[in-house]
Amino acid sequence: MIGADAAGMSAASQARRLRGPDELEIVAFERGRFTSFSACGIPYWVSGDVEERDRLIARTPEEHRARDIDLRLRTEVTEIDAAAGRVRTRDVDSGTESWTSYDKLVIATGARPVRPDRPGFDAPGVHGVQTLDDGEALLDSLTRVRGRRAVVVGAGYIGVEMAEALLKRGYEVTVVNRGKEPMSTLDPDMGRLVHRAMEEMGITMVDDAEVTKVLTGEGDASPLGEGWVRAVATEDAEYPADVVVLGIGVRPETTLARAAGLPLGAHGGLLTDRAMRVRGHENIWAGGDCVEVLDLVSGQQRHIPLGTHANKHGQVIGTNVGGGCATFPGVVGTAVSKVCDLEIGRTGLREKDARRVGLRFETVVVESTSRAGYYPGASPMTVKMLAERRTGRLLGVQIVGREGAAKRVDIAAVALTAGLTVDQMTVLDLGYAPPFSPVWDPVLVAARKAVTKVRGSAP
Repeated sequence: MIGADAAGMSAASQARRLRGPDELEIVAFERGRFTSFSACGIPYWVSGDVEERDRLIARTPEEHRARDIDLRLRTEVTEIDAAAGRVRTRDVDSGTESWTSYDKLVIATGARPVRPDRPGFDAPGVHGVQTLDDGEALLDSLTRVRGRRAVVVGAGYIGVEMAEALLKRGYEVTVVNRGKEPMSTLDPDMGRLVHRAMEEMGITMVDDAEVTKVLTGEGDASPLGEGWVRAVATEDAEYPADVVVLGIGVRPETTLARAAGLPLGAHGGLLTDRAMRVRGHENIWAGGDCVEVLDLVSGQQRHIPLGTHANKHGQVIGTNVGGGCATFPGVVGTAVSKVCDLEIGRTGLREKDARRVGLRFETVVVESTSRAGYYPGASPMTVKMLAERRTGRLLGVQIVGREGAAKRVDIAAVALTAGLTVDQMTVLDLGYAPPFSPVWDPVLVAARKAVTKVRGSAP
């Protein structure tokens, strides 16, 4: 196993359940200090909602070793020799190198944060948030700096979650985003709702602006001395910063795979079959953030780095490595997030995704509430739905609202996976009581409206 987080150790644990140590020796290499941790939880650790780092660790190295998994921390794999069936490793602390042979190889190298090759992005005080080590480094900076100004570069899931975390810690937060609206996983009209809500929370939003460089201080001009970050610059302005957090996104970490000549897709991720076996390589599997997966709605390969997928990949890989048979069919692109009390959910295709694959579609947007309108605590939500023009097949749903909004997207995720039409969705037997939903759930209200629009567009 190369990599000991979600996909790698899920695979190792599942394989061990199926085969004992006398039948299958499992060796896992991890260049970091932690295993099986929740990277998704780092913003909530930084904010203080999660008090201790170890609460984010699902299974410790000692627990894995107790299950007869030979886990080697601080050991980096530097080369894959697929022809000879071996990997070269380097001890991170001593520099000692050695080769280890394998019968079956699992690549679970994850993803790496995008860090632009521009001046200052490697300066002290500029932080990515991909690993627990990253989280510790950021928290260390937050306790050391004297000022209370933070700039978040990027406004995707990590960007908006880190904006919330820093706001909760009492920082003046500016988000600089090169897109026209935050949350590029949403259509712009839905992203505009997120923008408006974040500004109402006191976050300064700078959209349609790209950071060209990070400025550093000299001597007393910097909170921690020469070289520490003091601002970020765009073509038009500078934004003071005592700390900078990168939320630009991630790319598949496939440096080893590329050097070994393994097949990569258009997004840079490893290409596998449904068994998560690397295409053209009988004894190599891959899963997690380093792979591309099939989008069941568009039929295209996508890179969607989520822990939910990684754990499922690991289960499939571990079953197959352990002598069983399992497959991973694909995804519909479901994700949820929040910034303070604003919830954001999406699944399926955006408008531009549907256009890219040549689909003709209709869109509807409805305003509804999380509960019956007369029930205390009912809050507004906006639901956007895409449906194929000719067939009425559901193509995608986006939801922005307060409490009870984001997880409603799961209704649409199931419908997408089942290939339902919006007409079929209108008769779904969903739970109802005034504290939980109006009589017509907001997603079903959107489906009814979509049915009318699709019928009206029929030739």
